[in-house]
Amino acid sequence: MHIVLCCNQGMSTSMLVKKMREAAAKNGVDVQIDAYPISEIEEKAPDAAVILLGPQVRFELNRVKGLFPNIPVESINPQDYGLVRGENVLNHAIELAGK
Repeated sequence: MHIVLCCNQGMSTSMLVKKMREAAAKNGVDVQIDAYPISEIEEKAPDAAVILLGPQVRFELNRVKGLFPNIPVESINPQDYGLVRGENVLNHAIELAGK
């Protein structure tokens, strides 16, 4: 499963991606997690199972949903994002992919 996170520059999510990868390894979840700037979403996310937007780009939610109507797209919970709760974000992404 490929989880794509988007933020303004693709850097602010790097710590969250690291924590998500650690949680996936700890729980034996086979997943690829990448972060990209929102400006690259069209070229980087077509193969994603789930697209998660950082709180700072949540205003792009409807546009991204329109670009990828067959992929679940949501904004990351601001508390989980700010506190870098990788396991919570990973679990939410897995839940979205299962819908």
